[in-house]
Amino acid sequence: MASSDHTILLFSPSSTSLSAKVHPLVIFNICDCYVRRPDQADRIIGTLLGSVLPDGTVDIRNSYAVPHSESQDQVALDIDYHHNMLSSHQKVNPKEVIVGWFSTGSGVTGGSALIHEFFSRETTNPIHLTVDTGFTNGEASVKGFVSVHLSIGDQQLAAQFQEIPLDLRMVEAERIGFDILKTTAVDKLPNDLAGMEASMQRLLALIDDIYKYVDDVVEGRVAQDNKIGRFISDTVASLPKFSPQDFDKLVNDGLQDQLLLLYLASLTRTQLGFAEKLNTAAQIL
Repeated sequence: MASSDHTILLFSPSSTSLSAKVHPLVIFNICDCYVRRPDQADRIIGTLLGSVLPDGTVDIRNSYAVPHSESQDQVALDIDYHHNMLSSHQKVNPKEVIVGWFSTGSGVTGGSALIHEFFSRETTNPIHLTVDTGFTNGEASVKGFVSVHLSIGDQQLAAQFQEIPLDLRMVEAERIGFDILKTTAVDKLPNDLAGMEASMQRLLALIDDIYKYVDDVVEGRVAQDNKIGRFISDTVASLPKFSPQDFDKLVNDGLQDQLLLLYLASLTRTQLGFAEKLNTAAQIL
């Protein structure tokens, strides 16, 4: 048979080089929505919010569930609810946009292609995040997928989900909360001062590690790495130059502002409590 008679099966340009960073708040929110799901629902789906970093990595920072119903051959989404929630989130943080959608379960299902097609109209190349809340393999695995179209010539036949790398990314404040949630029992959540103290202790430990590495390189105990050296140099150069007095004043001013906010919040709760009691007494009388 001549080569011109061969049927060629083609994929659209691959997106497997795409990667995503997932913040723990997203995973916690998905698990919370799964626990609160309706009794008849087998799984939940929802929208992923975030942004695309300059290097092309998708940064997933927030999420919300979207009511839906599905059967073997069709899926129905509450589109009005989805758009209302998106509008509410963007009023708080306008930089967060739709980057994909999530679902609970051990993997991609038959209705996933239909849902992915809807989110493809909401954003370009959406990410499908799956969270195994059933602990199929003994753990709650988290996976990310993108859709690649399968075609013959110019005719598209189907879509195939391909897995992409995921990175669980935590900032310092999230790490403190995550470490607390890992314990089986907690007497009380830490206040701002306790959280700041834990952050400073972690920072001091990192500085000690850097000091030890630099001393080892200077003494010849460890081979030098130019990449690490440039990273340390850039980090030191990025630090603002503050005198100890200015730094103490900056910290104290920030602490006083936080204490003032706590006082105003406590005062507001007290006034609301009085107003509720007065309203209840007026209704009784």
